[in-house]
Amino acid sequence: MMVSIVVVLWVRRQFKRHAAHYPADMPQRFHHGSVPRVGGVGVGLGWLVGLWLIPVLPWFGRNAGVPLNWAEALGYTAVAGIVLGVGVYEDVSQRVPVRWRLAFSLLAGALAVVLLGAQVPRLGIPGVDAALAHWPLVGMALAVLAIAGLPHAFNLIDGYNGLAGAVTVLIALALAHVSIQVGDRQLAALSLCLAAATLGFLVWNYPGGLVFAGDGGAYLWGAVVAVISILLVQRHPEVSPWFALLLLLYPVWETVFSSYRRWARGRSAGAADALHLHQLVYRRLVRAMLEPDEAAALLARNNRTAPYLVSLATFSIVPAVLFWQSTWVLMAFCLLFVVGYVGLYLMIVRFKTPAWLRR
Repeated sequence: MMVSIVVVLWVRRQFKRHAAHYPADMPQRFHHGSVPRVGGVGVGLGWLVGLWLIPVLPWFGRNAGVPLNWAEALGYTAVAGIVLGVGVYEDVSQRVPVRWRLAFSLLAGALAVVLLGAQVPRLGIPGVDAALAHWPLVGMALAVLAIAGLPHAFNLIDGYNGLAGAVTVLIALALAHVSIQVGDRQLAALSLCLAAATLGFLVWNYPGGLVFAGDGGAYLWGAVVAVISILLVQRHPEVSPWFALLLLLYPVWETVFSSYRRWARGRSAGAADALHLHQLVYRRLVRAMLEPDEAAALLARNNRTAPYLVSLATFSIVPAVLFWQSTWVLMAFCLLFVVGYVGLYLMIVRFKTPAWLRR
C-alpha cells in the first residue's frame, strides 16, 4: 500500500503538466481542470512489489504449502505488465487504437494460459462441462477471452472518483476470502496485494480527485482479477464457476448491456457515449451541490456518484461470497442482478426513479 501511495504521488507530480493534453470535450469527462490519468502506474508497481515478495514469505503457499515460485511470479508479471504498459501508453499519448489495445489484451490472456496454465475447466452446466473436459482447448480459449475482455469492462466503469477502485477492492477482498476458505494462500496473497495497492491509489483519487487510474489502472485491475478468478475456479472444484461470474457481474453486465444499447440504436458497439448507468446516476440522481465555485460543485457531485454504483455492485459481490459453492443459488442471483440493473436503468431513463433514491 505504501509503495502505491508514494508512486501515485510521484507520477501525479511528474505528469501534472501533461494532463492538459487530454481533450476537454470527451463524453466521459466529468471533472474540472487537468488531472493526470497515470494512477495505474502506482497501482501496478505496488501490486508487483507485493507479488515478488510472496515467494520469500512461506505462509503464502498453495494447497499443501507450496509457495509461489519465481517462474509463476514471472508469468503474473508478464500478464500484468502487458496490459499496464499498453494502457499507460494510451493514457499519455492518446494514440493507441482500440484494436491494438484489444490485441495486447489477447496476448496477455494467451500468456496466462501458457505461463500460468490458466483455463476454464467447467461452467457448472453438465453437458457443457463434459465438452470442456473433452476439448481443453475450448477452455483455454475461454480463459484468453475472459482475461482479454475484463480489462475493458473495468475501463468502462471507471468514470468517477473512487468507483472502479472501490469495486476492485471489494472484489479482491472477496477473492481473498474464498481463497483462504479453500486453503489457497497464494491466490489470497495476490488478491490482498491488489486490494492494498488499490487502496493506496484511492488515497489520492477519492475524494480529492487528484489523479485518475486511466486505462492502465483499469486494464491492470481487470486482468489481475480475471486471472485470479480463473485460477481459483480451476484449482478448486468446490468453487462454483458462477461465483466468479456473479462476483464480476457489475462490470461484465455493464459492458454487455452498453454494447447491446449502442447496437440497438444503430451505433458501433465500441463507440464512446455518455449513457452508462453511472453517467445517468450523475446527471439525474445526484443533486447539484451548493459550493463556492463551479469546480468544487463538480467535484462534490462526482464524489457523490460512486456510492450509488458501489452499493449496486455489493448486490452481486455479497451473494457471491455467501454462496460461493452453490451453483444454482448463484445463477438465481445473477438473474436477479440483471433484472434489477435493467429495471433501475429504465426507471432513470424514463424519469421514474423512486424518491428515496434521489435523497
